[in-house]
Amino acid sequence: MLTRRSLPLIGGALALPGLARAQGAVEITVHYAQPVIFKESYDALAAAFARREPNIRINWITTPNYEEGMQLILRQAATNLTVDLSYQGFNRLRLFAERGIAQDVMPLLRAEGDPAAMGYSPNILALAHFGGFQSGLAYAASNPIMYYNADLVRRAGGNPDAMPTSWDGVFELSRRIKALGGGTEGFWYAWPGDDWMFSALLFGHGGRMLTEDERDVAFAGPEGLGALRLLDRMVKEGGMPNLARDAAQQAFAAGRLGMFFWTTAALRGTMQQVGRNFELRTTVMPVIDPVRGRLPTGGAAGMLIARDPAKREAAWKFLRFSTSAEGTTLMVQNTGYVPTNQLAIDDPRWLGEFYRQNPLFQAATRQANIMIPWYAFPGANSVRVTQTMVDQQARIVEQRATPEQVLADMAAEVRRLLPRPRG
Repeated sequence: MLTRRSLPLIGGALALPGLARAQGAVEITVHYAQPVIFKESYDALAAAFARREPNIRINWITTPNYEEGMQLILRQAATNLTVDLSYQGFNRLRLFAERGIAQDVMPLLRAEGDPAAMGYSPNILALAHFGGFQSGLAYAASNPIMYYNADLVRRAGGNPDAMPTSWDGVFELSRRIKALGGGTEGFWYAWPGDDWMFSALLFGHGGRMLTEDERDVAFAGPEGLGALRLLDRMVKEGGMPNLARDAAQQAFAAGRLGMFFWTTAALRGTMQQVGRNFELRTTVMPVIDPVRGRLPTGGAAGMLIARDPAKREAAWKFLRFSTSAEGTTLMVQNTGYVPTNQLAIDDPRWLGEFYRQNPLFQAATRQANIMIPWYAFPGANSVRVTQTMVDQQARIVEQRATPEQVLADMAAEVRRLLPRPRG
């Protein structure tokens, strides 16, 4: 499902270094996914950008999720591309780079000066570096956190100021919250949708998706089994209900779910849904392996598509602004994502005071040191690979198969979908 809207940008001159001013009015089409999370941030960006560039008009196209956004651009690439700039999930950029749809933006960035001096650190750039080139600029980054209902935690005898730091502790508290009765559930882990939250369990054990040469799965070992066994324990020991994500979010906002493990990206929307229903708090994910454990970096990067010179320049201007220190600040303030411009992190005039005044946003930044890229599967079957992983996990949540059975089946199916080596 697509949503289209047009927004004229009206205002003063664009204050970005090294960008020549476009001659006359230019109209570009910009796509982004998940408006339920991102709309307020893009609206804020458009308003700020409007004060700098009077000659660009933006036509917006939105899709409910990254997968539909990916299919939109792939369909257009097969016919006639009308989107000039698309914000895609990190794990899908590789496909666009391999198919020649994404353009290398590093020459444009370097033409303005030192990328690091503009806030584009090597780690941030790596989030959108695929196909051997810079296939985009990171707009928003996220990691999974724990949302919790402090009122329910207190009623269950827990301490909201000292939440469990291990999964054993989470399961124990979950059982106590569920025992309160009245239809209350202890916790829910956002496993459906894609492979991101499975990555959190796998990476948390120190594992990886594929071997270094990407010819075989690497998750079929002890780390992958540990991840699936933990998912099994969530059901058996933690009492996790089998809910769709929307249902779990609604239950949490209504005060019927004690702990909710999901992306920090949903923070602003969760705050609005919860309102004054209860005291909402956030904290970090429980530690699995304190030495090797890592967390996947979710989020989106802006991918430059336009070929027409005038549209390409206009789209680049908006991409640069959206990922600048000012743009990143507006994104963080209107979502819950982790900032992707180092200047916004280091310079106190941007986000320092915001984080001091908004403690709910701090959980994700406390985990920034263990964030690694969300793995992007190679080949044309990347979407089928991630759906296979979700379908296999469902067998555990529904208690239809053991972790050992699921791991073997998941590995076999993913192997079948991987590109076959040449030669």
